[in-house]
Amino acid sequence: MSYSALEQHFEQLHHLQHLGAICGWDQATMMPAGGNEARAEALGTLAVLCHRQLQDERLGDWFAQAENESLAPDQQQSLAEMRRAWRDATLLPADLVRARSLAGSRCEHAWRSLRPANDWAGFLPLFEEVVALSREAASARADALGLSRYDSLLEQYEPGMRSQTLDGLFGELSDWLPGLIAEVQDKQRGEPLLPLQGPFATDTQKTLGLEVMNWLGFDFNHGRLDVSVHPFCGGVSEDVRLTTRYDENDVAQALMGIIHETGHARYEQGLPAQWRRLPVGQARSMGVHESQSLFFEMQLARHPAFLARLSPLLAQHFGEQPAFAPDNLARLYTRVQPGLIRVDADEVTYPAHIMLRYDIERDLIEGRLEARHLPERWNQLMQQYLGLNTQGDYKNGCLQDIHWTDGSFGYFPSYTLGAIYAAQLADAMQQQLGSIDRLIGESLPAVFDWLQQKVWRHASLHSTEALMTRASGCALSATPFRRHLEQRYLG
Repeated sequence: MSYSALEQHFEQLHHLQHLGAICGWDQATMMPAGGNEARAEALGTLAVLCHRQLQDERLGDWFAQAENESLAPDQQQSLAEMRRAWRDATLLPADLVRARSLAGSRCEHAWRSLRPANDWAGFLPLFEEVVALSREAASARADALGLSRYDSLLEQYEPGMRSQTLDGLFGELSDWLPGLIAEVQDKQRGEPLLPLQGPFATDTQKTLGLEVMNWLGFDFNHGRLDVSVHPFCGGVSEDVRLTTRYDENDVAQALMGIIHETGHARYEQGLPAQWRRLPVGQARSMGVHESQSLFFEMQLARHPAFLARLSPLLAQHFGEQPAFAPDNLARLYTRVQPGLIRVDADEVTYPAHIMLRYDIERDLIEGRLEARHLPERWNQLMQQYLGLNTQGDYKNGCLQDIHWTDGSFGYFPSYTLGAIYAAQLADAMQQQLGSIDRLIGESLPAVFDWLQQKVWRHASLHSTEALMTRASGCALSATPFRRHLEQRYLG
């Protein structure tokens, strides 16, 4: 059967991608600096092998023949997802795939030292090459798919999502978000706040993080926690690799980062085992993936009931102090303060960081903005959205993110889409199971069981729209997100 041949072919591809994921994790965590050029070459070769696997001349015939075979509904969706992966791969020539991989690896590796040095001039030539190759790839994809350049890249991360929809959604957010930020800040100015008293030893922070991961149901038999410059969740479902970064003056940064990445990891570990080696068994979209990490970090971990359970753990690991009182933790972990760094942003100001990046990357890819003008545009939008100045501060401005260094344009909108999806899911879950307050206090595993049944086990068996509608009862809407923010921060 041609469908069976396709399954075997894509399982082989999965094995190659597995190796690439672990090599990429090692590059970010363990690899000595001197190994980067060789690793970049190796990953570039692996990227070409994966690309060739997807361009195998037999695939066209197999797809045509499989369409006439008697397939179960799940297999039909699996066939559609394999066809989509094949279609995407055939849009770009192998030499462009290799060139993008090499340019991305070199730019990302250089970024790790250039960002701390605030060296935009040193970064720019490497980044210009990444942008040029990304535009070339976007043009090829756009011509084949009948989309704009940017939408053709967005399709890779959010199938079915278009910039026209994002423009409307983000326009709606920009109408009420600045006012909400100001109103919340006014409210919080009169609230007493005790800062946590450090230092917080890195080893102890790691021990605490591992304990919380265990509490959140992370399977350590199929994953681990390490350190990297930029926190991420990588690897594969059977071997999930989480990273964080520690600051001995701030226990919240690493802990909330660990909880965030654990949400990603639980989604990966919850994907259906029978489909994991095929495209249909992968996460539905980056927005859905981010909805799980934000559900863990924002809907759960910053909830007063969760912080009340965290309070004695902090005292156990770092000693008693008044700042560990549950009410004070709740005020600390829901403090709204516009800042320069996206990954450190609070829940209310975070969407502004994403809208800024969306505006920039869309215009970069569409050719309306050149890389050399990025710092100026960044500073302009940072002042517009958050009232902050980044002129000359590249490290805390346009050099702060890793995503663009390897050409991951079209990815950033997923973060705010994830926040919106997470709010929808939390709203639906509470309607079915009761308040999050009670669930955290009495039956946290029930939350994970609900997510498993509604989201995780479905992988890519449904479109994003169908998955979220089935799980939450409604299509994409910012209304539950706005209601969540107003209830938490103004209620």
